[in-house]
Amino acid sequence: MTLDLLHLMPTDLFRILPEVVLTITGVLIMLVDASLPPHVDRRNLGWLAALGTVFALLASQAQLALLQLAERTGFYGTVETSTFSIFFHVLICGIVLVTLLIALDTLPENGHHKGEFFALITFGAVGMCLLTSAVELLVVFIALEISSIATYVLAGYRKENGRGPEAAIKYFLLGSFATGFFLYGIAMVFGATGSTVISEIATRVHTGGHPGLILLALGLMLVGILFKVSAAPFHIWTPDVYEGAPSPVVALMSTAPKAAAFALLIRILYGAFPALQPIWTPLLWLVAVLSMTVGNLAALRQHNVKRMLAYSSIAHAGYLIAAFAGAGNTGITAACFYTAAYASMNVGAFAVVTLISGYEDELPLIKDFRGVLYRTPVLGGALIFFLISLIGIPFTGGFFGKFFSFTTAMGGGAVWLVLIGLLNSGLAAAYYLRLIVSIAQKPEGESPVPPVAQPIGVAVSAALMLAIAATLVLGIAPGEVLKNAAEGAYELMPHSMQMVNSLVFF
Repeated sequence: MTLDLLHLMPTDLFRILPEVVLTITGVLIMLVDASLPPHVDRRNLGWLAALGTVFALLASQAQLALLQLAERTGFYGTVETSTFSIFFHVLICGIVLVTLLIALDTLPENGHHKGEFFALITFGAVGMCLLTSAVELLVVFIALEISSIATYVLAGYRKENGRGPEAAIKYFLLGSFATGFFLYGIAMVFGATGSTVISEIATRVHTGGHPGLILLALGLMLVGILFKVSAAPFHIWTPDVYEGAPSPVVALMSTAPKAAAFALLIRILYGAFPALQPIWTPLLWLVAVLSMTVGNLAALRQHNVKRMLAYSSIAHAGYLIAAFAGAGNTGITAACFYTAAYASMNVGAFAVVTLISGYEDELPLIKDFRGVLYRTPVLGGALIFFLISLIGIPFTGGFFGKFFSFTTAMGGGAVWLVLIGLLNSGLAAAYYLRLIVSIAQKPEGESPVPPVAQPIGVAVSAALMLAIAATLVLGIAPGEVLKNAAEGAYELMPHSMQMVNSLVFF
């Protein structure tokens, strides 16, 4: 059936089929939203968004048929279809689906602009998916903007209080600066190599001159990408934006855009600048150490759950970046696996936080979570499970994520980086356990505030089950995901690593 689709539509169009499906879904949502009477609840449009995301997920898997073709690129060599891109397409579509299910049951009935909310999520997913398959830097920039603009607006969706607009403005201003850095990097690399195609850049870095300009280009592009993954020292936007944005939005922006950005980071470093690995590897070591240490130390001082998880995400960015200390395919494989593991447990944690705290964050503090396990055993147990995975306890995805990341770094000779990472993991356990203890403590009398601000509906129940299942599978039977990640790494690496092994930059 998939091969028949290749004959029914142009091959180039099939290469961006998930993006096409998501775009059509977003347009349909906007058209239906505009045609409905004002009194009709728009929240059901989320089901249309979820259905479109499922079709995009299936379209991503259908793209495996393109791997049988000799030509891997389309649209004049600007978009690539590979196991690597399909891996991240499936991951991003899965995250978007879970986020939509969370929002379906947690958005207030009398809320505003629900149609735009679901449309923005699907349009943002278009940019994220395109970001993982683009192999031409101008297309990368366009995809980055599509993704960023949608998340900027979603961050300020809760307009009734000052925190929403504040989060959106901070995210937009700082994100615009980061995007500017990335765009300047593209201009520099074009000036040095005469190309914006990633594979051609890798070749011309060796044959051309201007080493100083190439290093400057790499540095500027790294600033832009590291901002998107909230790695230190480019993390200052993260806690304020996480606190001000609605929790379903935070579940999305803390996982899907970061997955796309890490895919871009892998493609830029290993695809365009493999010869500079002796230069960018120590820089990423430093970023990993800063992210782990700053994130964990700041999280220890937080009493607001969302701010604590925001600083935790900075630390996890450091754990993931540690995988880049590994050599070649193993580093990419470990980074891909950690991205999937972190996405599954973090989106699940924010699903539970949304249900407990409510859309307006009525219960924002750690002390407000006291006794949740007794009042709502399902939610309390689920949140404890996700926190245990974030710590890195065995039989969860978080354990194997850290294990593969640190093992890869150790294989690359980064012994001190691994030791610092292990110490930081122990440090992180302190604030996760503080929240776990609060959840498991018996409540003191009757709380004046309901322990669960949102009812547990069908959609959010499905979201929780998907997140729990993914976290368990990645912690008990990670073989299939590792295999797919390794295949993607192998397809991404061969030509560039041959140059690394045989050529010297300067």
